[in-house]
Amino acid sequence: MAKRVNSKNTKAEILEAFAELKKEKSALEAEINQLSQESKTTTKTSVNSISKQPEKEVTKFMNLNQTRNKPSMQYTIENLLMVQSGFGGAISELSEKLTSEATKLEEVRQQVTEEIQQLNNLHSLENIEENTLDNLIQQYEQSAKEFETEFSDRQEELQQEIESSKQTWSKEQQEHQRNIKERNEQQDKTRQRDEETYEYDLNLQYNLDIDQYEQNKKNLYKELEEFQQQQEKIWSEREQSISEREKEFAEVKTEVENFKKELESNINNGKENGRNIGTYQAKVKSDLLAKEVEGEKQFYELRIQSLQQTIQNQEQRIKNLSAQLDSTLTQVQDLAVKAIEGASNSRSFQAMKEIVMEQKNQQKKS
Repeated sequence: MAKRVNSKNTKAEILEAFAELKKEKSALEAEINQLSQESKTTTKTSVNSISKQPEKEVTKFMNLNQTRNKPSMQYTIENLLMVQSGFGGAISELSEKLTSEATKLEEVRQQVTEEIQQLNNLHSLENIEENTLDNLIQQYEQSAKEFETEFSDRQEELQQEIESSKQTWSKEQQEHQRNIKERNEQQDKTRQRDEETYEYDLNLQYNLDIDQYEQNKKNLYKELEEFQQQQEKIWSEREQSISEREKEFAEVKTEVENFKKELESNINNGKENGRNIGTYQAKVKSDLLAKEVEGEKQFYELRIQSLQQTIQNQEQRIKNLSAQLDSTLTQVQDLAVKAIEGASNSRSFQAMKEIVMEQKNQQKKS
C-alpha cells in the first residue's frame, strides 16, 4: 500500500510513493484482466461440458440400442431416465461453478472497492474517475521534476558549502600544524634549557661533592695520622719499657754471675787464709751464701720468665694492632673508592670515622 504524501515530504519519499502507486496500478490492471479471462474461460468450459454431456448420454443410449437391439418400451424408459439423470448432474455442476465464479467476482469487486477506498484515503479524493490515477501519476511526475530541480539546486549549494568547509578546514589544519610546530619548538627550547640547567646543577653538585670528599679525606687522613702517631708513641713507650726490662735483666744476670765468681773467690780465699778458722763457721756461711744465691737465682729466673712472657704478649699485641691497622687502611681505601664512584660521601666519612674511633677504643682497652 502506497504511503500518503503531502507538501512536507521529501523528494525521495514522493518518488517512493510514486513507484508504489505504479506497482499497485499495474497489479490491479493485471488482476482485473486475469479475473475477466478466468470468468470467460470458466463460463465457456461449463457450457461446453453441459452441451457435451447430453451428447455423451445420447451416444451411450444409441450404443445401448445398437448393442441390445431391443426397441422395447422398457429400454426406452430406462434410456430416458439415464438422459434425465445426466442432465440433472450437468445442471448441478454448472450451478456450482457459476456460484464459485460469482464468489470470486464478488471478491475481486471487494478488492477493487478496497483499493479505491485506499486511494481515496491516501489522496483525499472525492470523485474517482477513469483518469484519476493518470492525473495522480502526472502530478507526481511534475512534483518529481520540481523536486529534481530543487534537489539539483540544493545539491549545488551543498557542494559549494562543502568546498567552502574544505577550504576552511584546510586553513584551520594549516593553522593547527603551525601551532603544533611552534609548540614543539618551544618545548624543545624549554627541554634544552632544562637539560642545560640540570647539567650545570649536576656538575656544580658534583664539584661540591668532590670538594667535600677531599676535605673529608684530608680530615680522615689527619685523624689516621694522629692515630698512627699515637700508636707509634705507645709502641715506642712499650719498646722502651721492654728495653729497660731487658737491660735490668742483663744487669741482674751480670750480678748473679759476678756473685758466683765472688763466692768462689771468697771460698778459695777462705780456704787459703782461714783454713785454720772454724770449719763449722765457714760451712755455715757457705751454706747460707749458697741458699741466698740459689734464692736470688730462682727469683731472677722467674723474673726472666715473666719478662719473656711479657715480651711475647707485647709482640703478639703489636702483630694484632698491625693487622688491625692494615684492615683499617684497606677499609678506608675501599670507602674512598666507593665515594669517588658516586657513593654517599657523608656516609663514607662517617663509616671511616667510626672505624677509627673503634680502633682508638680498642687501644685504650688494651
